[in-house]
Amino acid sequence: MGANKKLNHEDIRQYVTEDLVAKIAADKAALDKLKFSHAVSSLDNPASIRAKRRDVARLITEMAKRTKESKAK
Repeated sequence: MGANKKLNHEDIRQYVTEDLVAKIAADKAALDKLKFSHAVSSLDNPASIRAKRRDVARLITEMAKRTKESKAK
């Protein structure tokens, strides 16, 4: 997923919980890699760090929402 296309809430809701956990882990690893690459040398698009960070936050928010809903049941 490129830096210009953010994850929509509808896209995130379609993930199964196991896929959501895997996507969070993969995106966190990609974010760490971007941060490291930016620290070593400049990136072509430094805004991609912000976009990836926000995507991770959206995924974590959806996971927290699902956890809260499952505890309420």
